[in-house]
Amino acid sequence: MTTPTTDAAPRLFTPLRMLGAIAQLALVGIVWPLAFGLLIALLTGGIGLLFALGVGAIVLLGFVYALYGLAWFETARVDGLYGFGISPLRPRTSGRPGFAGWLRTVWAQFTDPLMWRGIASAAVASLLGWVVLGLLSITASGVAMAFVPLLHGDRTAIGLRGTGIDVPIDMAVVTGIGVAVGGVAGLIGLAALHGVLARGILVPSREAQLAEQARTSQQQRVGAVRAADVERTRIERDLHDGVQPRLVSVGMTLGMAQQKIDTDPAAAKALIAEAHTSTKAAITELRQLARGIHTSVLDDRGLDAALSALAARSPVPVTLDARLTQRCSPQAEAAVYFVVAETLTNAAKHSRAAECRVVVRQREGGVLWARIEDNGIGGATIVPGGGLDGLSNRVLGVGGTFRLDSPAGGPTSVEVSVPCAY
Repeated sequence: MTTPTTDAAPRLFTPLRMLGAIAQLALVGIVWPLAFGLLIALLTGGIGLLFALGVGAIVLLGFVYALYGLAWFETARVDGLYGFGISPLRPRTSGRPGFAGWLRTVWAQFTDPLMWRGIASAAVASLLGWVVLGLLSITASGVAMAFVPLLHGDRTAIGLRGTGIDVPIDMAVVTGIGVAVGGVAGLIGLAALHGVLARGILVPSREAQLAEQARTSQQQRVGAVRAADVERTRIERDLHDGVQPRLVSVGMTLGMAQQKIDTDPAAAKALIAEAHTSTKAAITELRQLARGIHTSVLDDRGLDAALSALAARSPVPVTLDARLTQRCSPQAEAAVYFVVAETLTNAAKHSRAAECRVVVRQREGGVLWARIEDNGIGGATIVPGGGLDGLSNRVLGVGGTFRLDSPAGGPTSVEVSVPCAY
């Protein structure tokens, strides 16, 4: 999470930022009222059509994400103008599967306080924008009055239209300069006011930052604990269903060979050979199980080499596009590696995919990003206690985000972003 700068106030009043604030306020004074008009239309239309075959629900969904779009743009605009270091606004998700989980996601987005901060900032900018437009008009009128002598040649007075009153040109010039200076002063004051208000609305207080960091840490801790529980359950299941029965079979076969070794040496020899084959198979399964817990090539040669080995072993053809410029933390690399490994395994077992594509990048801001796609039948969901649940919690445990998109009929895509230096 990016922490907003605490020393941004002294830099609000640079000439370039003041000029940029005035220009942007004039623009948003025109655009944002139109956007708010659209939002009101969506809200009233959605409520009015709520019982019309569910059309209203679709309109209200559009209203929620139109709110998000406006808040996202306003947050990015203010941060780009003043450089507060505000974290980008991101869509909320409940992390729950199914239709109920989707409804929770929509509600979480609608109640997102960061989104409403952006809406409040946009409303304030709209009001200030109207005033800026008025002041620009007044300033332009003052400038026009200041240049009256250029328009009227040698005349000493001009008549006020519709009044029959003559005003000395000198007085008109002085008045025009005063109006223009006052207008410019008002514009500067509004620009400064906008900077202060935007910072107060969008940049959280120190207490709010600490509360958000505590909430994020709690989520990461819960995710790490749940990921460990899911991983332990997987290991127990693999041992119980795979290696354990094979070892029991080896023991029984050796016991039978021991009974026949004196009376039927040939049969005993065949049983020992069978036990030897089963033992080698059990060793192979144990190696695969150990590789699922810890991958030595990941530590020795890095994520790129580990993913190359993973793609080579996959029964489904994999196109790997990894562009990594430096090593990340072991936790970050392990999280991405196991997401790719489990997703490729699921594609081979369940999705009937003919090919997969894995893209890995290091993005700006120290983020390790990966996307895994297959052309299978889709329909994958995050089931509590399942493999995807373990993956999402593993990623959450290292401060990352996990997104699954798998509509019925396919394709399926998994996207993860993990802080590189976690």
